[in-house]
Amino acid sequence: MIVFDGRGILLDVEGTTSSIAFVYDVLFAHAKAQLGDFLAAHADDPLVRAAAAGIAATSGLPAVDIGTAAGRGQVTLAALDLMNRDVKDTGLKALQGMIWRSGFESGTLVAHVFDDVPPALAQWADAGLDVRIYSSGSIEAQKLFFGHTAAGDLTPHLRGHYDTTTGPKREAASYAAIAADMGLEPRQILFVSDVGAELDAARQAGMATALAVRPGNRDPGGLFAHDGVASFAEIVT
Repeated sequence: MIVFDGRGILLDVEGTTSSIAFVYDVLFAHAKAQLGDFLAAHADDPLVRAAAAGIAATSGLPAVDIGTAAGRGQVTLAALDLMNRDVKDTGLKALQGMIWRSGFESGTLVAHVFDDVPPALAQWADAGLDVRIYSSGSIEAQKLFFGHTAAGDLTPHLRGHYDTTTGPKREAASYAAIAADMGLEPRQILFVSDVGAELDAARQAGMATALAVRPGNRDPGGLFAHDGVASFAEIVT
């Protein structure tokens, strides 16, 4: 159990609010299956072209034109490689978010959250806590995810979202920037994640931390010890 008397809670997604299996076996699999067709259908969309250019740059490719079959093929292969290596690339995350939008809005995708998450979010929000999300997935993808869960739309409980455009999740400066954006001292914020290196960075920035212990999670690693919680019900505010 963790007793927290601060004013803000910052949450990771994968392995914290939601299962790793859902992210990899459902979300990633859907994005992989739709990549080629999505690029072909949206080749003229400036946002898609920008995401494709970012993927190409990260992969060391020369400028590619997704208006051609060859260009789309290069970007598709590069995106699949980045996904298989779990590279946290901003362009890739943006493209995934756009693909997931159609899946969530059509009802093909329904986000998984652990059973303790919806009541905890509601309780924290009702108590006046500032609850926000920090994930490597794009802000758009986060909003879609929490807007289309098996428990319904959870976005009314959330006041904000952060992704890798704020900074890498394993660097203390990212958490300092988030605290400043929230208008709170870092010590007033509890960060919950399943990754030790992320928790280490948050603690270095001055935040309180909690390790999410969920079914299927990997060894968290990291340098410091962080109190673990198997359920958000174990966080007493």
